[in-house]
Amino acid sequence: MRVLVLVDGSKWSQKAALHAFSIARGGGAKVLLFSVLDRKEVRAMAFHLSLRSENLEEMKRFEETVWNEMKKSVKDVITSLLELGRREGINCSFKIVEGSAREKILEEANSGKYDLVVMGAYGKSGKTRIGSLLEDVVGFIEPPVVIVR
Repeated sequence: MRVLVLVDGSKWSQKAALHAFSIARGGGAKVLLFSVLDRKEVRAMAFHLSLRSENLEEMKRFEETVWNEMKKSVKDVITSLLELGRREGINCSFKIVEGSAREKILEEANSGKYDLVVMGAYGKSGKTRIGSLLEDVVGFIEPPVVIVR
Protein backbone atom coordinates (compact mmCIF):
# COMPACT_ATOMS: atom_id res chain seq x y z
CA MET A 1 0.00 0.00 0.00
CA ARG A 2 1.21 3.51 -0.86
CA VAL A 3 -0.09 6.54 1.03
CA LEU A 4 0.21 10.14 -0.15
CA VAL A 5 0.14 12.77 2.61
CA LEU A 6 -0.44 16.40 1.67
CA VAL A 7 1.77 18.62 3.85
CA ASP A 8 1.41 22.40 3.87
CA GLY A 9 3.19 23.06 7.15
CA SER A 10 0.01 23.48 9.17
CA LYS A 11 -0.68 21.56 12.37
CA TRP A 12 -3.55 19.88 10.49
CA SER A 13 -1.24 18.48 7.84
CA GLN A 14 1.11 17.29 10.58
CA LYS A 15 -1.83 15.48 12.22
CA ALA A 16 -2.60 13.96 8.80
CA ALA A 17 0.97 12.67 8.58
CA LEU A 18 0.73 11.13 12.05
CA HIS A 19 -2.49 9.41 11.02
CA ALA A 20 -0.83 8.08 7.86
CA PHE A 21 2.04 6.78 10.00
CA SER A 22 -0.44 4.86 12.16
CA ILE A 23 -1.93 3.31 9.02
CA ALA A 24 1.54 2.44 7.73
CA ARG A 25 2.60 0.90 11.03
CA GLY A 26 -0.30 -1.53 10.92
CA GLY A 27 0.06 -2.57 7.30
CA GLY A 28 3.62 -1.86 6.23
CA ALA A 29 2.56 0.91 3.84
CA LYS A 30 4.94 3.32 2.13
CA VAL A 31 4.26 6.98 2.92
CA LEU A 32 5.13 9.95 0.69
CA LEU A 33 5.02 13.40 2.31
CA PHE A 34 4.08 15.80 -0.50
CA SER A 35 4.19 19.58 -0.49
CA VAL A 36 3.61 22.25 -3.12
CA LEU A 37 5.25 25.67 -3.01
CA ASP A 38 3.00 28.08 -4.88
CA ARG A 39 4.55 31.32 -6.24
CA LYS A 40 1.10 32.91 -6.71
CA GLU A 41 0.43 32.55 -2.99
CA VAL A 42 3.81 34.11 -2.23
CA ARG A 43 3.22 37.02 -4.61
CA ALA A 44 -0.12 37.76 -2.98
CA MET A 45 1.47 37.75 0.48
CA ALA A 46 4.32 40.00 -0.75
CA PHE A 47 1.84 42.40 -2.33
CA HIS A 48 -0.06 42.74 0.95
CA LEU A 49 3.19 43.26 2.86
CA SER A 50 4.29 45.98 0.45
CA LEU A 51 0.90 47.70 0.78
CA ARG A 52 1.26 47.70 4.55
CA SER A 53 4.73 49.22 4.29
CA GLU A 54 3.36 51.74 1.76
CA ASN A 55 6.33 50.97 -0.48
CA LEU A 56 5.40 48.92 -3.54
CA GLU A 57 9.02 48.98 -4.73
CA GLU A 58 9.76 46.59 -1.86
CA MET A 59 7.43 43.94 -3.28
CA LYS A 60 10.18 41.92 -5.01
CA ARG A 61 12.28 41.85 -1.84
CA PHE A 62 9.23 40.84 0.22
CA GLU A 63 8.44 38.12 -2.32
CA GLU A 64 11.90 36.58 -2.02
CA THR A 65 11.81 36.80 1.77
CA VAL A 66 8.38 35.13 1.96
CA TRP A 67 9.44 32.49 -0.59
CA ASN A 68 12.57 31.59 1.35
CA GLU A 69 10.69 31.48 4.66
CA MET A 70 7.97 29.29 3.14
CA LYS A 71 10.53 26.84 1.72
CA LYS A 72 12.39 26.68 5.02
CA SER A 73 9.19 26.18 7.00
CA VAL A 74 7.95 23.33 4.79
CA LYS A 75 11.38 21.67 4.76
CA ASP A 76 11.59 21.91 8.56
CA VAL A 77 8.17 20.32 9.02
CA ILE A 78 8.88 17.55 6.52
CA THR A 79 12.30 16.87 8.06
CA SER A 80 10.71 16.50 11.51
CA LEU A 81 8.01 14.19 10.15
CA LEU A 82 10.55 12.09 8.24
CA GLU A 83 12.68 11.67 11.35
CA LEU A 84 9.65 10.66 13.39
CA GLY A 85 8.42 8.22 10.75
CA ARG A 86 11.81 6.62 10.32
CA ARG A 87 12.29 6.28 14.08
CA GLU A 88 9.00 4.37 14.11
CA GLY A 89 10.22 2.09 11.31
CA ILE A 90 7.95 3.54 8.65
CA ASN A 91 9.07 3.54 5.03
CA CYS A 92 8.62 7.22 4.26
CA SER A 93 9.99 9.71 1.76
CA PHE A 94 9.16 13.23 0.61
CA LYS A 95 8.63 15.30 -2.50
CA ILE A 96 8.44 19.09 -2.72
CA VAL A 97 7.37 20.68 -6.00
CA GLU A 98 6.69 24.20 -7.25
CA GLY A 99 3.53 25.28 -9.03
CA SER A 100 -0.19 25.61 -8.57
CA ALA A 101 -1.15 23.70 -5.42
CA ARG A 102 -4.41 22.46 -6.93
CA GLU A 103 -2.82 21.28 -10.19
CA LYS A 104 0.22 19.63 -8.61
CA ILE A 105 -1.82 17.86 -5.93
CA LEU A 106 -4.26 16.44 -8.45
CA GLU A 107 -1.42 15.43 -10.77
CA GLU A 108 0.40 13.56 -7.99
CA ALA A 109 -2.67 12.08 -6.31
CA ASN A 110 -4.09 10.79 -9.59
CA SER A 111 -0.79 9.48 -10.96
CA GLY A 112 -1.82 5.90 -10.21
CA LYS A 113 0.91 5.46 -7.58
CA TYR A 114 -1.28 5.73 -4.46
CA ASP A 115 -3.90 3.64 -2.74
CA LEU A 116 -4.85 6.37 -0.27
CA VAL A 117 -4.51 10.14 0.12
CA VAL A 118 -4.43 11.70 3.60
CA MET A 119 -4.83 15.42 4.22
CA GLY A 120 -5.72 17.81 6.99
CA ALA A 121 -9.20 19.30 7.13
CA TYR A 122 -7.84 22.82 7.50
CA GLY A 123 -4.90 24.71 6.08
CA LYS A 124 -2.33 27.17 7.31
CA SER A 125 -4.87 29.93 7.90
CA GLY A 126 -6.26 28.06 10.90
CA LYS A 127 -9.82 29.02 10.01
CA THR A 128 -12.46 26.83 11.57
CA ARG A 129 -14.20 25.98 8.31
CA ILE A 130 -13.01 23.31 5.90
CA GLY A 131 -9.92 24.48 4.03
CA SER A 132 -10.43 26.00 0.58
CA LEU A 133 -7.76 23.76 -0.98
CA LEU A 134 -9.57 20.71 0.38
CA GLU A 135 -12.77 21.98 -1.23
CA ASP A 136 -10.91 22.50 -4.52
CA VAL A 137 -9.32 19.07 -4.77
CA VAL A 138 -11.11 16.42 -2.73
CA GLY A 139 -13.84 15.73 -5.30
CA PHE A 140 -11.27 15.26 -8.05
CA ILE A 141 -8.86 12.90 -6.30
CA GLU A 142 -9.33 9.36 -7.62
CA PRO A 143 -7.98 7.23 -4.73
CA PRO A 144 -9.85 7.19 -1.41
CA VAL A 145 -9.20 10.29 0.71
CA VAL A 146 -8.93 10.45 4.50
CA ILE A 147 -9.48 13.92 5.97
CA VAL A 148 -7.96 14.38 9.41
CA ARG A 149 -9.32 16.84 11.99
